[in-house]
Amino acid sequence: MTTTFHAEPIAPTALGELRIRDDAGSPPHPFTDEEGDAPLRCCLRSSTVGERIALVSYAPLRRWAARTAADPGAYDEQGPVFIHAEECGGPAGDDPGYPWARPGALRVLRRYDSRGHITGGRMLDLPGDADAALEHALAEAFADPTTAQVHVRAVEYGCYHFRVDRP
Repeated sequence: MTTTFHAEPIAPTALGELRIRDDAGSPPHPFTDEEGDAPLRCCLRSSTVGERIALVSYAPLRRWAARTAADPGAYDEQGPVFIHAEECGGPAGDDPGYPWARPGALRVLRRYDSRGHITGGRMLDLPGDADAALEHALAEAFADPTTAQVHVRAVEYGCYHFRVDRP
């Protein structure tokens, strides 16, 4: 599927910093993945058994605000994300589509304006055509001219999955 909206992984600069100290101020504790299927936010794919990964705390709005002079205030969130323990090169290919768009998964799409303030959100129970449902929900979010970016998160654990910027 070709997507209209581009899913953004965690930026390489941020990943380098997270591999030293995460956004909660803790050092990472890399481990060998014995189960696979952890959602890796560095390359927007699921892990495979035997890969070295780390679970770190990440604050996407805080990092974005530091680059743009936005002030998310109380909307600044941090939460757990899986990343490769070492640099991985990011997503393979030009358009990875919408990662972790699995039928039956619950996702929340949170809209933020240029100040980093939340302007709305939507919960999505992904149907059989999960990519099309995400495509439609993102088009709906960006129909609001104040929406600068959308964060896609898992409802079950609150984990940040990826960001989509206004096209």
